[in-house]
Amino acid sequence: MRAQAAAAANAPLCARCDAVCCRLTVVLQPEDRIPAHYTTHTAAGLHVMARDAEGWCVAVDAAHMRCSIYDSRPDVCRRFAMSGPYCRELRADYRDRNARGIPLLLY
Repeated sequence: MRAQAAAAANAPLCARCDAVCCRLTVVLQPEDRIPAHYTTHTAAGLHVMARDAEGWCVAVDAAHMRCSIYDSRPDVCRRFAMSGPYCRELRADYRDRNARGIPLLLY
């Protein structure tokens, strides 16, 4: 029974996710049609989704913890598989860093 409870607690369910993906650098492609006030350019010249002072994508509706431009979100966000291997890897790294007091690394 304990193993089931532990497995359930570690299951990558979006309802209890820390939305680590919403803190990743989202490089925009020419076909992405994102309003300019949601975007910026990196020092390397990449056109990316902007982030707020805490590192969150500016398109995140913080009151509801969801994407405010979901229907027109960038292609890379559309391809990100929730609970997929990359998602689970990011969440595991985030949990490990949090447990050791290491802040989330933003690129």
